[in-house]
Amino acid sequence: MPVFSRVLRRAYVALAELTWSALLLMLVAHFLVSWLLLALAGESALTDDAVGFVYYYMVTATTVGYGDLSPSSDAGRLITALWILPGAIAIFTATLGKLLSGISEVWRRKMKGLGDYHGREGHLVVLGWQDGTSRAMLELVAGERTEDEPLPVLIAKSIEDNPMPGEIDFVKAQRLADPQALERAGAKGARSIVVRGENDDETLAAALVATTVCPSSHVVAHFEYQATADILSRQAERVETITSLSSELLVRSARDPGSSKVAKLLLSAASADTAYSIKVPERAGPFTYEQALTGLRKGYRATLVGIGQNGTVDLNCLDDVTISSGDTLYYICDHRLDGASFDWSKLNGAPR
Repeated sequence: MPVFSRVLRRAYVALAELTWSALLLMLVAHFLVSWLLLALAGESALTDDAVGFVYYYMVTATTVGYGDLSPSSDAGRLITALWILPGAIAIFTATLGKLLSGISEVWRRKMKGLGDYHGREGHLVVLGWQDGTSRAMLELVAGERTEDEPLPVLIAKSIEDNPMPGEIDFVKAQRLADPQALERAGAKGARSIVVRGENDDETLAAALVATTVCPSSHVVAHFEYQATADILSRQAERVETITSLSSELLVRSARDPGSSKVAKLLLSAASADTAYSIKVPERAGPFTYEQALTGLRKGYRATLVGIGQNGTVDLNCLDDVTISSGDTLYYICDHRLDGASFDWSKLNGAPR
Protein backbone atom coordinates (compact mmCIF):
# COMPACT_ATOMS: atom_id res chain seq x y z
CA MET A 1 0.00 0.00 0.00
CA PRO A 2 2.71 2.56 0.82
CA VAL A 3 4.24 1.99 -2.64
CA PHE A 4 0.85 2.35 -4.31
CA SER A 5 0.16 5.49 -2.26
CA ARG A 6 3.46 7.05 -3.34
CA VAL A 7 2.70 6.26 -6.99
CA LEU A 8 -0.71 7.91 -6.68
CA ARG A 9 0.79 10.99 -5.05
CA ARG A 10 3.39 11.33 -7.81
CA ALA A 11 0.72 10.89 -10.46
CA TYR A 12 -1.42 13.53 -8.76
CA VAL A 13 1.48 15.98 -8.61
CA ALA A 14 2.35 15.32 -12.26
CA LEU A 15 -1.24 15.98 -13.35
CA ALA A 16 -1.59 19.01 -11.09
CA GLU A 17 1.61 20.57 -12.44
CA LEU A 18 0.87 19.31 -15.97
CA THR A 19 4.35 17.92 -16.52
CA TRP A 20 5.52 16.67 -19.91
CA SER A 21 5.28 13.08 -18.69
CA ALA A 22 1.67 13.62 -17.61
CA LEU A 23 0.80 15.21 -20.96
CA LEU A 24 2.42 12.34 -22.85
CA LEU A 25 0.53 9.78 -20.74
CA MET A 26 -2.77 11.61 -21.33
CA LEU A 27 -2.09 11.80 -25.05
CA VAL A 28 -1.27 8.10 -25.38
CA ALA A 29 -4.26 7.08 -23.25
CA HIS A 30 -6.69 9.30 -25.16
CA PHE A 31 -5.28 8.15 -28.50
CA LEU A 32 -5.63 4.45 -27.64
CA VAL A 33 -9.13 4.83 -26.17
CA SER A 34 -10.22 6.82 -29.22
CA TRP A 35 -8.96 4.08 -31.53
CA LEU A 36 -10.65 1.37 -29.45
CA LEU A 37 -14.03 3.17 -29.38
CA LEU A 38 -14.01 3.77 -33.13
CA ALA A 39 -13.00 0.15 -33.74
CA LEU A 40 -15.91 -1.02 -31.59
CA ALA A 41 -18.18 1.32 -33.53
CA GLY A 42 -17.15 -0.43 -36.77
CA GLU A 43 -15.17 2.50 -38.24
CA SER A 44 -12.70 0.18 -39.96
CA ALA A 45 -11.88 2.79 -42.62
CA LEU A 46 -10.32 4.88 -39.83
CA THR A 47 -8.86 2.22 -37.53
CA ASP A 48 -7.46 -0.41 -39.91
CA ASP A 49 -4.73 1.91 -41.26
CA ALA A 50 -2.40 3.05 -38.44
CA VAL A 51 -0.98 5.97 -40.41
CA GLY A 52 -4.44 7.00 -41.52
CA PHE A 53 -5.74 7.01 -37.95
CA VAL A 54 -2.78 9.07 -36.69
CA TYR A 55 -3.48 11.55 -39.50
CA TYR A 56 -7.22 11.66 -38.67
CA TYR A 57 -6.50 12.09 -34.94
CA MET A 58 -4.03 14.97 -35.44
CA VAL A 59 -6.25 16.75 -37.99
CA THR A 60 -9.13 16.50 -35.55
CA ALA A 61 -7.06 17.55 -32.52
CA THR A 62 -5.79 20.67 -34.26
CA THR A 63 -9.30 21.52 -35.53
CA VAL A 64 -8.04 21.63 -39.12
CA GLY A 65 -10.66 19.14 -40.27
CA TYR A 66 -9.76 18.51 -43.92
CA GLY A 67 -12.77 16.21 -44.30
CA ASP A 68 -10.97 13.55 -46.36
CA LEU A 69 -11.28 11.13 -43.40
CA SER A 70 -14.39 11.10 -41.21
CA PRO A 71 -16.60 8.60 -39.37
CA SER A 72 -19.40 7.12 -41.45
CA SER A 73 -21.71 5.82 -38.70
CA ASP A 74 -23.80 7.67 -36.13
CA ALA A 75 -21.88 5.97 -33.33
CA GLY A 76 -18.59 7.03 -34.82
CA ARG A 77 -19.78 10.60 -35.17
CA LEU A 78 -20.94 10.66 -31.53
CA ILE A 79 -17.62 9.25 -30.33
CA THR A 80 -15.79 11.89 -32.33
CA ALA A 81 -18.02 14.72 -31.11
CA LEU A 82 -18.20 13.70 -27.43
CA TRP A 83 -14.80 12.08 -26.84
CA ILE A 84 -12.18 12.65 -29.51
CA LEU A 85 -12.75 16.34 -30.26
CA PRO A 86 -12.98 17.65 -26.66
CA GLY A 87 -10.17 15.47 -25.33
CA ALA A 88 -7.76 15.91 -28.23
CA ILE A 89 -8.31 19.66 -28.42
CA ALA A 90 -7.77 19.98 -24.66
CA ILE A 91 -4.53 17.98 -24.79
CA PHE A 92 -3.30 19.87 -27.89
CA THR A 93 -4.06 23.23 -26.27
CA ALA A 94 -2.34 22.23 -23.03
CA THR A 95 0.73 21.02 -24.95
CA LEU A 96 0.91 24.21 -27.01
CA GLY A 97 0.48 26.34 -23.89
CA LYS A 98 3.21 24.48 -22.03
CA LEU A 99 5.54 24.73 -25.02
CA LEU A 100 5.01 28.49 -25.29
CA SER A 101 5.43 28.81 -21.53
CA GLY A 102 8.73 26.94 -21.74
CA ILE A 103 9.99 29.17 -24.55
CA SER A 104 8.92 32.24 -22.57
CA GLU A 105 10.72 30.94 -19.48
CA VAL A 106 13.95 30.39 -21.44
CA TRP A 107 13.72 33.94 -22.83
CA ARG A 108 12.96 35.34 -19.37
CA ARG A 109 15.92 33.53 -17.81
CA LYS A 110 18.23 34.89 -20.49
CA MET A 111 16.89 38.42 -19.98
CA LYS A 112 17.48 38.07 -16.24
CA GLY A 113 21.05 36.88 -16.77
CA LEU A 114 20.38 33.26 -15.81
CA GLY A 115 21.33 31.73 -19.17
CA ASP A 116 24.28 29.41 -19.73
CA TYR A 117 26.71 29.97 -22.63
CA HIS A 118 29.56 27.72 -21.48
CA GLY A 119 29.91 26.06 -24.90
CA ARG A 120 30.30 29.32 -26.84
CA GLU A 121 33.63 30.02 -28.57
CA GLY A 122 35.28 32.89 -30.44
CA HIS A 123 33.16 35.58 -28.78
CA LEU A 124 33.86 38.63 -26.60
CA VAL A 125 33.19 38.61 -22.84
CA VAL A 126 32.74 41.96 -21.07
CA LEU A 127 33.00 42.19 -17.28
CA GLY A 128 31.29 45.22 -15.75
CA TRP A 129 28.59 47.64 -16.85
CA GLN A 130 28.67 51.44 -16.83
CA ASP A 131 25.65 52.61 -18.74
CA GLY A 132 27.21 55.21 -21.02
CA THR A 133 30.72 53.86 -21.63
CA SER A 134 29.78 50.16 -21.73
CA ARG A 135 26.90 50.75 -24.11
CA ALA A 136 29.10 52.81 -26.45
CA MET A 137 31.81 50.14 -26.38
CA LEU A 138 29.36 47.31 -27.14
CA GLU A 139 27.84 49.31 -29.98
CA LEU A 140 31.33 49.59 -31.49
CA VAL A 141 31.79 45.84 -31.02
CA ALA A 142 28.47 45.21 -32.79
CA GLY A 143 29.64 47.35 -35.69
CA GLU A 144 32.72 45.16 -36.17
CA ARG A 145 31.11 41.77 -35.47
CA THR A 146 30.91 39.46 -38.48
CA GLU A 147 27.83 37.39 -39.33
CA ASP A 148 29.39 34.13 -38.13
CA GLU A 149 30.74 35.59 -34.88
CA PRO A 150 28.70 34.74 -31.73
CA LEU A 151 27.08 37.49 -29.70
CA PRO A 152 29.20 39.08 -26.94
CA VAL A 153 28.39 38.06 -23.36
CA LEU A 154 28.14 40.72 -20.64
CA ILE A 155 28.83 39.79 -17.00
CA ALA A 156 27.43 42.42 -14.65
CA LYS A 157 26.21 42.75 -11.07
CA SER A 158 24.63 46.21 -11.07
CA ILE A 159 21.74 45.57 -13.48
CA GLU A 160 18.78 43.17 -13.39
CA ASP A 161 17.96 42.74 -17.10
CA ASN A 162 19.85 42.51 -20.37
CA PRO A 163 20.45 46.17 -21.32
CA MET A 164 20.91 45.41 -25.05
CA PRO A 165 18.72 42.40 -25.98
CA GLY A 166 19.39 41.05 -29.45
CA GLU A 167 22.88 42.59 -29.50
CA ILE A 168 24.45 40.87 -26.47
CA ASP A 169 23.78 38.02 -24.06
CA PHE A 170 23.81 38.65 -20.33
CA VAL A 171 25.07 36.78 -17.25
CA LYS A 172 24.04 38.11 -13.83
CA ALA A 173 26.75 37.83 -11.14
CA GLN A 174 27.04 38.78 -7.50
CA ARG A 175 30.61 39.91 -8.12
CA LEU A 176 32.78 40.33 -11.21
CA ALA A 177 35.57 38.12 -9.81
CA ASP A 178 33.31 35.06 -9.96
CA PRO A 179 34.70 31.93 -11.69
CA GLN A 180 31.21 30.44 -12.07
CA ALA A 181 29.97 33.53 -13.90
CA LEU A 182 32.96 33.31 -16.25
CA GLU A 183 32.18 29.65 -16.88
CA ARG A 184 28.51 30.40 -17.67
CA ALA A 185 29.66 33.13 -20.06
CA GLY A 186 31.88 30.68 -21.95
CA ALA A 187 34.96 32.74 -21.08
CA LYS A 188 37.32 29.79 -21.55
CA GLY A 189 36.49 29.76 -25.25
CA ALA A 190 36.28 33.53 -25.62
CA ARG A 191 38.44 35.38 -28.10
CA SER A 192 38.96 38.25 -25.66
CA ILE A 193 37.81 39.35 -22.20
CA VAL A 194 37.36 43.05 -21.44
CA VAL A 195 37.35 44.04 -17.75
CA ARG A 196 36.12 47.38 -16.44
CA GLY A 197 34.82 47.40 -12.89
CA GLU A 198 33.29 50.17 -10.83
CA ASN A 199 36.76 50.95 -9.46
CA ASP A 200 40.35 49.85 -9.96
CA ASP A 201 40.23 47.36 -7.05
CA GLU A 202 37.30 45.52 -8.59
CA THR A 203 38.94 45.56 -12.02
CA LEU A 204 42.19 44.19 -10.60
CA ALA A 205 40.46 41.30 -8.81
CA ALA A 206 38.27 40.42 -11.81
CA ALA A 207 41.20 40.53 -14.24
CA LEU A 208 43.31 38.24 -12.03
CA VAL A 209 40.48 35.69 -11.79
CA ALA A 210 39.89 35.90 -15.56
CA THR A 211 43.56 35.20 -16.35
CA THR A 212 43.55 32.21 -14.00
CA VAL A 213 40.26 30.68 -15.17
CA CYS A 214 40.81 31.45 -18.87
CA PRO A 215 44.52 30.91 -19.65
CA SER A 216 44.06 31.01 -23.43
CA SER A 217 41.84 34.11 -23.69
CA HIS A 218 43.27 37.58 -24.31
CA VAL A 219 42.43 39.81 -21.32
CA VAL A 220 42.15 43.60 -21.57
CA ALA A 221 41.62 45.64 -18.38
CA HIS A 222 40.82 49.34 -17.99
CA PHE A 223 42.19 51.29 -15.01
CA GLU A 224 41.82 54.83 -13.81
CA TYR A 225 45.30 54.87 -12.25
CA GLN A 226 48.51 53.72 -13.89
CA ALA A 227 49.91 52.46 -10.58
CA THR A 228 47.17 49.83 -10.32
CA ALA A 229 47.66 48.87 -13.96
CA ASP A 230 51.37 48.36 -13.25
CA ILE A 231 50.54 46.01 -10.36
CA LEU A 232 48.44 43.82 -12.66
CA SER A 233 51.12 43.88 -15.37
CA ARG A 234 53.65 42.55 -12.87
CA GLN A 235 51.29 39.81 -11.69
CA ALA A 236 50.02 38.79 -15.13
CA GLU A 237 52.24 39.91 -17.99
CA ARG A 238 49.87 38.69 -20.71
CA VAL A 239 47.09 41.06 -19.62
CA GLU A 240 46.82 44.21 -21.73
CA THR A 241 46.18 47.14 -19.42
CA ILE A 242 44.69 50.43 -20.57
CA THR A 243 44.51 53.78 -18.75
CA SER A 244 43.02 57.06 -19.87
CA LEU A 245 45.00 58.85 -22.60
CA SER A 246 43.25 62.17 -22.09
CA SER A 247 46.33 63.95 -20.65
CA GLU A 248 48.60 62.65 -23.39
CA LEU A 249 46.12 63.66 -26.09
CA LEU A 250 45.74 67.13 -24.62
CA VAL A 251 49.51 67.72 -24.66
CA ARG A 252 50.01 66.17 -28.10
CA SER A 253 47.11 68.17 -29.62
CA ALA A 254 48.48 71.37 -28.13
CA ARG A 255 51.88 70.82 -29.71
CA ASP A 256 50.68 69.02 -32.85
CA PRO A 257 47.20 70.29 -33.79
CA GLY A 258 44.89 67.56 -35.07
CA SER A 259 46.52 64.73 -33.12
CA SER A 260 43.28 63.94 -31.29
CA LYS A 261 41.50 63.60 -34.65
CA VAL A 262 44.18 61.17 -35.85
CA ALA A 263 43.82 59.09 -32.68
CA LYS A 264 40.04 58.98 -33.04
CA LEU A 265 40.31 57.84 -36.67
CA LEU A 266 42.78 55.09 -35.79
CA LEU A 267 40.67 53.73 -32.92
CA SER A 268 37.16 54.00 -34.38
CA ALA A 269 35.88 51.17 -36.56
CA ALA A 270 33.27 53.59 -37.92
CA SER A 271 35.96 55.58 -39.74
CA ALA A 272 37.51 54.74 -43.10
CA ASP A 273 41.07 54.54 -41.74
CA THR A 274 41.35 52.34 -38.67
CA ALA A 275 44.24 50.53 -36.99
CA TYR A 276 43.95 46.71 -37.04
CA SER A 277 46.24 43.77 -36.39
CA ILE A 278 46.92 40.37 -37.95
CA LYS A 279 49.07 37.53 -36.65
CA VAL A 280 51.70 35.91 -38.88
CA PRO A 281 50.90 32.16 -39.17
CA GLU A 282 53.35 29.27 -39.21
CA ARG A 283 53.15 28.86 -42.99
CA ALA A 284 54.31 32.42 -43.69
CA GLY A 285 58.05 32.12 -42.98
CA PRO A 286 60.37 35.07 -42.25
CA PHE A 287 60.36 38.31 -44.25
CA THR A 288 61.57 41.86 -43.63
CA TYR A 289 59.62 44.89 -42.46
CA GLU A 290 60.24 46.57 -45.82
CA GLN A 291 58.81 43.56 -47.69
CA ALA A 292 55.72 43.52 -45.46
CA LEU A 293 55.27 47.28 -45.85
CA THR A 294 55.42 47.05 -49.65
CA GLY A 295 53.30 43.90 -49.88
CA LEU A 296 50.49 45.25 -47.70
CA ARG A 297 50.40 48.53 -49.58
CA LYS A 298 50.35 46.98 -53.06
CA GLY A 299 48.21 43.96 -52.27
CA TYR A 300 45.63 45.38 -49.84
CA ARG A 301 46.00 49.20 -49.86
CA ALA A 302 46.98 48.90 -46.19
CA THR A 303 49.74 50.80 -44.39
CA LEU A 304 51.99 48.87 -42.03
CA VAL A 305 52.75 50.98 -38.92
CA GLY A 306 54.47 48.53 -36.59
CA ILE A 307 55.02 44.99 -35.38
CA GLY A 308 54.52 43.12 -32.14
CA GLN A 309 57.30 40.72 -31.09
CA ASN A 310 57.73 38.90 -27.78
CA GLY A 311 55.20 41.05 -25.97
CA THR A 312 56.56 44.41 -27.19
CA VAL A 313 55.30 46.71 -29.95
CA ASP A 314 57.71 48.58 -32.23
CA LEU A 315 56.39 51.34 -34.50
CA ASN A 316 58.20 52.75 -37.54
CA CYS A 317 60.73 49.88 -37.60
CA LEU A 318 63.93 49.70 -39.57
CA ASP A 319 63.50 48.23 -43.05
CA ASP A 320 65.67 45.18 -42.42
CA VAL A 321 63.90 44.02 -39.22
CA THR A 322 62.93 40.35 -39.61
CA ILE A 323 59.31 39.33 -39.07
CA SER A 324 58.60 35.67 -38.27
CA SER A 325 55.60 33.44 -37.59
CA GLY A 326 53.89 34.33 -34.32
CA ASP A 327 54.61 38.06 -34.69
CA THR A 328 51.78 40.57 -35.07
CA LEU A 329 51.48 43.16 -37.85
CA TYR A 330 49.72 46.43 -37.01
CA TYR A 331 48.31 48.19 -40.06
CA ILE A 332 45.92 50.95 -41.10
CA CYS A 333 43.18 50.05 -43.55
CA ASP A 334 39.55 50.87 -44.36
CA HIS A 335 38.51 47.34 -43.25
CA ARG A 336 39.86 44.42 -41.26
CA LEU A 337 41.82 41.93 -43.34
CA ASP A 338 40.52 38.37 -43.11
CA GLY A 339 43.29 36.22 -41.62
CA ALA A 340 41.78 33.01 -43.03
CA SER A 341 41.90 34.23 -46.63
CA PHE A 342 44.94 36.51 -46.37
CA ASP A 343 47.40 35.82 -49.19
CA TRP A 344 50.83 35.90 -47.56
CA SER A 345 52.49 35.43 -50.96
CA LYS A 346 51.68 39.09 -51.62
CA LEU A 347 54.35 39.99 -49.09
CA ASN A 348 57.64 39.84 -50.94
CA GLY A 349 59.81 37.11 -49.55
CA ALA A 350 56.94 35.08 -48.10
CA PRO A 351 56.75 31.49 -49.41
CA ARG A 352 54.50 30.85 -52.37
